[in-house]
Amino acid sequence: MHMADALLSPATGLVMWAAAGSALAVASRVVKARADDALVPLMGILGAFVFAAQMINFSIPGTGSSGHLGGGLLLAMLLGPHAALVVISSVLTVQALFFADGGLLALGANIFNIGVLPCLVAYPLVYRPLAGGAPSRRRLTLATGLAAMLALQLGAMGVVLQTVMSGISGLSFEGFAWLMLPIHAAIGVVEGAATVAIVLFVQRHRPELLHAAAPGAAPASTAPRLRPVLLAAGLATLALGGVGSWFASADPDGLEWSVQRAGVKASVTSATAATTPAGLHETLAAMQKRTALLPDYGLPEGALPATPPGDSPQAPPQASQPQAWPAVNAGTSLAGVVGGATTLGLVLAVGLLLRRRRRPATARH
Repeated sequence: MHMADALLSPATGLVMWAAAGSALAVASRVVKARADDALVPLMGILGAFVFAAQMINFSIPGTGSSGHLGGGLLLAMLLGPHAALVVISSVLTVQALFFADGGLLALGANIFNIGVLPCLVAYPLVYRPLAGGAPSRRRLTLATGLAAMLALQLGAMGVVLQTVMSGISGLSFEGFAWLMLPIHAAIGVVEGAATVAIVLFVQRHRPELLHAAAPGAAPASTAPRLRPVLLAAGLATLALGGVGSWFASADPDGLEWSVQRAGVKASVTSATAATTPAGLHETLAAMQKRTALLPDYGLPEGALPATPPGDSPQAPPQASQPQAWPAVNAGTSLAGVVGGATTLGLVLAVGLLLRRRRRPATARH
């Protein structure tokens, strides 16, 4: 569901940047105020895990489409909604800058759809009221599944509204919505099941993580007990990014599939490009080309043939040359490991920066 710049007008893209930036500013203040020594390393390793998990697209039977785990709601349940928004924003930033997954103009919209809506809307309005403080496994399953599916539907509707508001793709609201919402409902079922499985595992083995993420929870000294969690999550990240990415579906994701089914080529028209201030689409595309060291989650063209994990609009599968599955590829493995490590480093840097700014204020009291 990563939007490309071609779907957004500069005005809509900048508005979504402002909306996402405002939400991130609020989230950063809340994270800065939390006195939890275990929060920053947990944010980092879970960010790396979500990056790797998003590389694995799963096929939606009978549709020719695929989807992947969004991770925003899962992060909110394990970290709290505000820390989760900081983490998922870091994941999306790494994807856009270094892998050309999602446009730079569209980064604000992607943060809003994949981060703000799951973390700050679906989590507090659906998950928390249903799950409560100490939910049973049955209640936890229901709350998690419903919140995950709603989060994906909200994100899909956000894509539709932002695209139609931009008015540069030729996609109509009715036609686009009738394609986006059903396919993302199917993807949401899988995402809900995966999120439920992870959350139930955490509840059984590390229930304190779910309790610590709840609003108003007191900080807990969980650093020693978190070491096995951090190690397990790190190993899972390496396995998913390094090997699991070979098993990603090559089918287009729900957004690409919807655009293709609508019969409209999502590209900036010459008339629109001519009126774009300072050629913003072209400028940002050139900038992204320079920063994308591993475009489409593979080695650059001319190095080794790379197989994208299915979420990138630039490399659709060729019907005349069916791809092998699993697609064993050193470039994809490298992208998974490097991307996870880069996400880990970015989240740790942001978390440590927020803590450093909090300490002088704390010392004055």
